[in-house]
Amino acid sequence: MNPNELRTLYHGYIDCLNSRNLDQLGEFVDADVEYNGTRVSLAGYQDMLKRDFEAIPDLYFNITLLCSEPPLIASRLDFNCTPSSTLFGIAVNGIRVQFSENVFYQFHSRRISRVWSVIDEAAIARQVKEARL
Repeated sequence: MNPNELRTLYHGYIDCLNSRNLDQLGEFVDADVEYNGTRVSLAGYQDMLKRDFEAIPDLYFNITLLCSEPPLIASRLDFNCTPSSTLFGIAVNGIRVQFSENVFYQFHSRRISRVWSVIDEAAIARQVKEARL
């Protein structure tokens, strides 16, 4: 796969997430996917996303930076959302927050096989603290 094909595939994955079409996720994610060093499987990955969508009803994945070097994608995703309760152990409870995720994906046979994700939890905590002042 060349860089443009990989970028197009990744955009399809993000569209799948934003449309909440988790039944289609297997087109983009390997059955034995790893997330931050742990094998979670496709079903586990779907469950993780379902929990995210339940906790954050207005969750939308906004790509702000994308680098493609097959078989790897590096992406910065920005979020502007209103979690309904706890997010990453922080009691957000309906406060609108903005944060970023730096995430790296490894593809194998046109599917995501490994994901490494770092989320700016400190930004969330800071915004919640400021909103409560």
